Amino acid sequence: MMIFPAVDLIGGKAVRLKQGDYGKMTVFGDDPVAAAKKFEQQGAEFLHVVDLDGAKDGGRPNEEVIKRIIRETSLKVEVGGGVRDEESVKTYLGAGAYRVILGTVAAENEKFTRETCEKYGERIVVGADARDGVIAVRGWLGTSGEDLFDFVKRMASLGIGTVIVTDISRDGEKKGANLDLYRKMAAELSVGIVASGGIASVGDIKALAGAGVRGAILGRALYAGEITLADALRAAEVAK
Repeated sequence: MMIFPAVDLIGGKAVRLKQGDYGKMTVFGDDPVAAAKKFEQQGAEFLHVVDLDGAKDGGRPNEEVIKRIIRETSLKVEVGGGVRDEESVKTYLGAGAYRVILGTVAAENEKFTRETCEKYGERIVVGADARDGVIAVRGWLGTSGEDLFDFVKRMASLGIGTVIVTDISRDGEKKGANLDLYRKMAAELSVGIVASGGIASVGDIKALAGAGVRGAILGRALYAGEITLADALRAAEVAK
């Protein structure tokens, strides 16, 4: 199972939110590039980077920071947040991103999502962020009204092979992953599932790997020192 340390960006800083609430922000560092390098030194192979300014308002306000992370590390960096047109996809893939995450645009523009998937293949993944089982959009400030499972099935029908599923109620809370949800999704859906939100222990990682989840994104628990990246990587490896 792949382990993705997370670097979320607002105003060029590394931050974490609670349940996607921009009013409940903790700044963990003024230098996101240094944070990425630290994860690399600790053994990370992958990195999950989200431009939260872009997620809310569209565009690529933290583009230069993201490009520096890609350029100054050897990490396989997946990038999301504000990616709503092909220019953004080409910008990040051209800069060397491992893959690009479609979020709001995947919920709102099926034609674009299908065509982008057809053109870029496995380098395109979709973020399925859900509050109370309903897809959230635009930095989690609104909803599409679509059921999470229906949305993921629709993405699979468009050719998407991997979906990052975030349980917003658990995000930033360190209460543990919604294991029942991820077990059900891994068992019933044809796409690869990456779990995000609330992962707080080695036990969570082992349980997710055992359920057949393809990857796990670690945020606040890593920054707060409640789980080490080394332990997370070891748990993911042992559970194979």
